[in-house]
Amino acid sequence: MELSRRCSVRWRVSLAAGLVCAVLGGAQPVTADQTFRGGVLEPAHPAPDFALTASDGSTFRLHEQRGRVVVLFFGYTFCPDVCPLTLSQMVQVRSQLGARAARLRVAFITVDPERDTTARLRTYVGAFDRSFLGLTGAPDALTHVRQAYGVVAEKHAVAGTKAAYVIDHSAFVYVVDPDGRLRLMFPFGTSIDDMAHDIGLLLGG
Repeated sequence: MELSRRCSVRWRVSLAAGLVCAVLGGAQPVTADQTFRGGVLEPAHPAPDFALTASDGSTFRLHEQRGRVVVLFFGYTFCPDVCPLTLSQMVQVRSQLGARAARLRVAFITVDPERDTTARLRTYVGAFDRSFLGLTGAPDALTHVRQAYGVVAEKHAVAGTKAAYVIDHSAFVYVVDPDGRLRLMFPFGTSIDDMAHDIGLLLGG
């Protein structure tokens, strides 16, 4: 299906100039006996801070998440394939992490504030895992966050469907470590095992 194809491959061209230091898919050492398997940002740098409205009614401020590993994914609730697949994968990642998952926060940031209300986001992400948060905000605030993370999102009208339009968007999973540094970027297609392994290294224990 053409819509699915466009959505699925958008990640290939989504890196902004500010994130070209990411080493995608290359293993990088953590210690002598521990190695990241996914995309590592070297050197690690502070994750761009932001404040958005969460699906539980609170204000989500990234800098207040210190001590946790935070996974950020940009998408929308009408996404036909990449978004539900990625969120399903994160459910399995949490399962593999066991008790350590208590220090993992998964946040789904909408690229479609026109349709993704807090109520809709709450229902959507809650269907995957009740600990997941959906994040939204004013369009200009969301644009600022996307630009800070190098995220691409482009609306396309679709005639003759209930969706009215789809949004082609980049599909990286961004991982912020407990010290607030942007450490990892998993491209679409990274295995569940590799994501769980790398997030587990950041969680320790």
